[in-house]
Amino acid sequence: MSTQWTQAKRAEKMNPSVIREILKVTDKPGIISFAGGLPSPQTFPIPEFAAACAKVLAEDGKSALQYAASEGFGPLREQVAASLPWKVDPNQVLITTGSQQGLDLLAKILIDENSPIVVETPTYLGALQAFTPMEPNVVSVKSDDQGIDIADLKAKGKGARFLYVLPNFQNPTGRTMTEARRAALSAACIEIGLPIVEDNPYGELWFDQAPPLPLTARNPEGCVYLGSFSKVLAPGLRLGFMVLPKTLFPKILQAKQAADLHTPSFNQRVASEVLKGNFLDRHVPMIRKLYKSQRDAMLTALAREMPVTPGNAEASVTWNTPDGGMFLWVRLPAGLNAVELLPKAVDKNVAFVPGSPFFADNADPRSLRLSFVTASVDQINIGMKALGDTIKEAMQPVQNLAKAA
Repeated sequence: MSTQWTQAKRAEKMNPSVIREILKVTDKPGIISFAGGLPSPQTFPIPEFAAACAKVLAEDGKSALQYAASEGFGPLREQVAASLPWKVDPNQVLITTGSQQGLDLLAKILIDENSPIVVETPTYLGALQAFTPMEPNVVSVKSDDQGIDIADLKAKGKGARFLYVLPNFQNPTGRTMTEARRAALSAACIEIGLPIVEDNPYGELWFDQAPPLPLTARNPEGCVYLGSFSKVLAPGLRLGFMVLPKTLFPKILQAKQAADLHTPSFNQRVASEVLKGNFLDRHVPMIRKLYKSQRDAMLTALAREMPVTPGNAEASVTWNTPDGGMFLWVRLPAGLNAVELLPKAVDKNVAFVPGSPFFADNADPRSLRLSFVTASVDQINIGMKALGDTIKEAMQPVQNLAKAA
C-alpha cells in the first residue's frame, strides 16, 4: 500500500508565483526579459562584501558562524533604527530573512480564516501569496495615480485586520503616493481604527526627489514597517527588517523563532560591516543614476515603438512615468489581453509580466508590468521594438472587426 499524504485545505489555495513561472518560460537564450523584479547585478558591491567577509571571519568567525538571537544582530538593528526618519528604538527592529518573511510572519499572527484585510488595486503579488494560506477575505480598495482612494477605504476598511500598502514606487505600478494622500490616509486609518502594514523595499531608489515621509512616521504605534537590503545591497543575502509596535513585537518574534530560529548570523554581520562609514550614502546614488538612465531609455523607446492614437487612449498603448524604483505600468489598447499577448511576445524574444495576477479581484486584462533595471539600453531598444511589433500585429484583428462593424 502506498503512503498517502493528506494536505491541509489551505494548501489548495496556494499557487505558484506567476512571475516565477514566466521566468522559467523566458529563461532561454536570446530572450530579452522585462518580466523579473531582480535588481541589476551591476549594483552589487562585491569588493566591499569580499573585504567584509574576510574581516568578520578573522575577527569573530566563531560567533558569526554560530546560532544567534532571533531578534537579529544588535549592531545591525541599531543601524536600521538610526537610518529611519523617525525615532525608532532598536528593540523594535526585527531582522528577517528577506522582507518577504515579514509578510509571512504578519499573516500567521494577524490573520484568521475569513479575516478581512485591505489591499491596493493592484497590489504586490508576493503579499497576496503570503496572506492567502491564512485564508483571509481580501478586500481591494480603489487606487489612482496618487495612491489609495480615501473614500473607498473608509467605506471598506472598518473592522479589517490591516491595510497593506506600498507607498513608494509601488510594485507593480511604479506609482508613488503623494504627501496629501499620505496625510489623508494616515488620518483616515486612525479615524476608523485600521492598522497599516507599510512595505517599503524600493524607497531609497528615488531619482530626482526623495518621497514623502513614511506612513509609519506619522503613527508609529498604528503601523508595521517593512524594509529590505535586497535593493540597496544584494538580494542573495536575504536580509530584511520589520519595525514593530512594542505590543506586537513579542508574538511576531515567537513566529520568527518557529519559522527559522534566526536570519543567518553571518549574513547579518557581513552586511553590518559593509554598512559602516555611511556606505549607502555613497553607494545608493550610483544605483539611482543607473536606474534613472534605464527608465529614461525605456520611456523613449515606448514613445518611439508603441502604437498611439492621439486623443484616443482606448486605441493606444499608455504608460506612466515612475519617479523611482524598478517598474513602470502599461495598458494595452481595448480588445487586447496581456496574458494572451505574452506567448506572442516570447515568440519575438521579449517577455513581460501580465498585470492580472497583481489584482486581488476585478483584474484588468489590458495591464502589464515592465522592469527596466536589468536590461541594457541596447536590449531595451531591441525589446521595445519587438513588443511594439507584437502589439501592432495583435491589434490588426481588433481593428478589422471595428471597421467591419
